[in-house]
Amino acid sequence: LADHLCTSYLAGDPDIVKLLDSTRIHLLPSMNPDGWKISTDSGATDYLVGRSNANNVDLNRDFPDLDQIVYDGSLDNNHLMRMVKMKHRIQPETESVIKMIMDNPFVLSANMHGGDLVANYPYDESRSDSPTEYSESPDDRTFRTLARLYASNHPRMSNPSTPGCDSPINEFAQHGGITNGAAWYSVGGGMQDFNYLASNDFEITLELGCDKYPTKDSLSQEWADNKASLVEYIWATHYGVKGMIRDAGTGLGVAGAEIHVRNITRTDRFNRMNADIKHDVTSARGGDYWRLLTPGEYEIIVQAEGYEPQAKLVEVSNEKHTEALRLDFDLETAGDDEDNNFADYNSFPQDLINQQAFQQREEPVGNYLDYAEYAEN
Repeated sequence: LADHLCTSYLAGDPDIVKLLDSTRIHLLPSMNPDGWKISTDSGATDYLVGRSNANNVDLNRDFPDLDQIVYDGSLDNNHLMRMVKMKHRIQPETESVIKMIMDNPFVLSANMHGGDLVANYPYDESRSDSPTEYSESPDDRTFRTLARLYASNHPRMSNPSTPGCDSPINEFAQHGGITNGAAWYSVGGGMQDFNYLASNDFEITLELGCDKYPTKDSLSQEWADNKASLVEYIWATHYGVKGMIRDAGTGLGVAGAEIHVRNITRTDRFNRMNADIKHDVTSARGGDYWRLLTPGEYEIIVQAEGYEPQAKLVEVSNEKHTEALRLDFDLETAGDDEDNNFADYNSFPQDLINQQAFQQREEPVGNYLDYAEYAEN
């Protein structure tokens, strides 16, 4: 993927040039290098060998279990790290990835696995004790759209004639090549749900094939099968709306503002939905924000500590390979008796705050919606 993006950019491919000029892309080759070496040294014949790291911990069960905070009745459904009470010492790899997630204003991501062929979306953990229970997130419609986007651009993932890994019928392919994670099997402490509930990021899990260790001579076909899906998925970063949240008096960006969305799409000629999406995102340190949405009509409501709330109406269309609709907010300061006592949604649980890496802070500067200016800073 990295080679394709770079060579296509240098060759002047207009679509890739447009994508890279408007999108910050991070690639993490492996979260578990220990497991990769363990499995490789053992001949890569047993899918269980190398699943864990050198400390014999499955890293995709090692993240703070934020789903349970939601299921236990939390009033909030976003940026829940401040409510975490760690019951175990997380692994160094997990800790590093958490820091990366919290330090960068990611919008969209995917983690890649082997073992099946399906695009899996949140929630990954069941609400009850059932091992297989559809667990819908507030952004279920958006997640299904993202998973379907990947699967539909893959030649086999959504093809009903594709056989299953253990049977001639592929149940996933019969349903478009996608699945709700918990409906498949419940996973607590996974990275997918952690991203969604700890940050602004929307993440899905991609199971890219039945063979966890594809042979060298099959890799070119694996790339060919996933190339279009990967590029289209990256383009989906531009779904919905984006913009700047500024102080109306100074013009400076307002970090940590909360962006709430209400779906008011028409259901017929005379009626509209009135459905709050109970998962808010927050502006980044430069005052920039992104909010993934499916096509429809929405009310976007912004509030920040010390400012009057502000709402705007917008219609989202998600035209192919275009940037998200821009919607800026200039907030007026609130009077002393009108301070909304806004919560700090960027705080961390105390045991992570005490670590040196989490104590580094930067002042909000610049217009971080401008990619060039972000890169320079």
